[in-house]
Amino acid sequence: MSDKLQAKGLSAGSVGLISAAVIGLSCIAPAYTLSGGLGPTASAVGVHMPAIFLVSFIPMLLVALGYKELNQAMPDSGTTFTWATRAFGPVMGWLGGWGLLAATILVLSNLAGIAVDFFYLLLSQLFNKPELAELTRNVPVNIATCLVFIVVATTIAYRGMDTTKAVQYVLVSFQLAVLVLFAVMALWRTSKGEAFDATPISLEWFNPFGIDSFSAFAAGVSLSVFIYWGWDVVLTMTEETKGSHATPGKAATLTILVIVFIYQLIAVSLVNFAGTSSGEFGLGNEAIQENIFAALAGPVMGPLAILMSIAVLGSSAASLQSTVIGPARTMLAMGFYGALPKRFAHISPRFQSPGFATVLAATVSFVFYAIMRMISEAVLWDTITALGMMVCFYYGITAFSCVWYFRKHAFDSLSHAFNRFFAPLIGGTLLLVFFFQTSIDAMDPSYGSGSQVFGVGLVFVLGSVVLLLGVVMMGITWWRCPEFFRNETLTKGTPNDPLITVDSTLQLD
Repeated sequence: MSDKLQAKGLSAGSVGLISAAVIGLSCIAPAYTLSGGLGPTASAVGVHMPAIFLVSFIPMLLVALGYKELNQAMPDSGTTFTWATRAFGPVMGWLGGWGLLAATILVLSNLAGIAVDFFYLLLSQLFNKPELAELTRNVPVNIATCLVFIVVATTIAYRGMDTTKAVQYVLVSFQLAVLVLFAVMALWRTSKGEAFDATPISLEWFNPFGIDSFSAFAAGVSLSVFIYWGWDVVLTMTEETKGSHATPGKAATLTILVIVFIYQLIAVSLVNFAGTSSGEFGLGNEAIQENIFAALAGPVMGPLAILMSIAVLGSSAASLQSTVIGPARTMLAMGFYGALPKRFAHISPRFQSPGFATVLAATVSFVFYAIMRMISEAVLWDTITALGMMVCFYYGITAFSCVWYFRKHAFDSLSHAFNRFFAPLIGGTLLLVFFFQTSIDAMDPSYGSGSQVFGVGLVFVLGSVVLLLGVVMMGITWWRCPEFFRNETLTKGTPNDPLITVDSTLQLD
C-alpha cells in the first residue's frame, strides 16, 4: 500500500540509520537551541522547565509516529508538502510546504547569529582579550561574519551527503560530550556548595500542572517545540537513505529519544545550580536569557568554559549546514511536482544534490538575517518565539494529513489504529491548540522582547506576516504554475487512489 512517487535524481542509499540520526541531531543542534531557548522557557515556566520539556516531547513523539507512517507509504523528499497535498489537496499542501520553508529560514538566521556570537567569544577566550567578544555588537562585522559562515555551510551542503556525514559525526559527538560534561559539573559544584543559587531538586519540577496558567504553559510548550525542532530533516533525506521506507522513521524516533535525555539532564542541572531568580546568573535574569551558556559556562566549567564556546559554535555551524538540507529538498519536491518553477527541481549532476534550491535557501536566510540584524537585535530575538508558531503550524498539518490520508485503513490493526489515527490526531491537536493560544498571547506587546507595532506584539506580527506572505506567494505561484493547483501533477487521495506525477526528465545543472 504505497504511492509510487518518482525519484528526483538524488544520491540513493548514501545515508544509513546512524548517519541519519546524527544529521537529525545536528539539525536540532542541542548546544545552540538550548543556549537560545533555555532563557525564554525559564522565564515562562520557572522551575517547571523539566516538566515543560517532557510535555513538549509528547506531541513531538506522537507526531513522529504519524511521520513514520506517512514516510513508509510515501517516501518522498517533499515530506509535509507532498503528504498534505495527497491528503488535503494542493492548497493545504502548498501552505504546509511554506510553513516548513518559513520555519527553516527563521532558524537559519538565528543559527547564524548564535554562531557569530560564539565565534567572537571564543576568540576573546583564546587571546584573553574581552574586547574581541564585543565585535559581535558591531553590525557590519557581525553581518560579514555571518555571510562567511553561511557560505561555508552551503558549500558543504551543496557537495552532497558524503561530505555532510563526515563533518557531522565529529561536530555532533563533540557537542553532546560537552553538554554532558557541563551538566555533570553543574551538579557537582552544587553538591560542593559552589552553586550560584542552589535549588534542591524536586519532583515538583516535573509536574506540568504546577505551572501558574495555561498561557504560561502554552508559551513554554511553543518555545520548547523550537528546541525539539529539526528531527524531521531525516525524512527529507528519505530518497537518499538506505531502506527508505523504514530507516528514516526509526532515525527520527532515535533522534528524539537522545534529545529528550540530554534536555532533561541540562534542565535539571541548570535549575539546580542557578535557580530561576533575576540575580546575576539566575535563569530569570533577562540580561543573560538571550545566551545562557555564554553567561554560565564560566561559573560552571571554570577554565574548561572554552569547550562550551567551541561546542556551541560547532553546533551552530554544523546545524547551519544540516538545516539547509530540509528546505532545499522541500523546494526540490515542490519544483518537481510543479508547485514551484522547474528551476527548483534542478539537480547537480556531480554531487547529486539540489544545487539551486540549496543556494537559494541559504541566500534568503542571509538576507533575512542581515535585514533583521540592522533593524534590531530584539527583532531577531523575537523570531525565535515566532518560530515556535511556525513549527506548531506545519507539524500540526502533517499530523492531520496522516489521520485523513489513512482514514480508510486506520483500523486495519491495533498498531495502525494507534500510529495512523490516535497518535497523530492527539499530537496534531495539541500542537494546533498551542499554536492558537500562543498567537493570542503574542498579541500582547509585553510578549517576547516587549517590542510592538501599533500596539500589537512583535512576535504576533512576525508570525502573521510570514503566514500571510505564504498566502501571497501561493497566489503568485498559482498564477505562474496552474497545473499543480489543477491536480495535474500530484493528486489528492488515499493509498489506493491513483497518483498523477509529472512525466518529464529532470534538467541538470
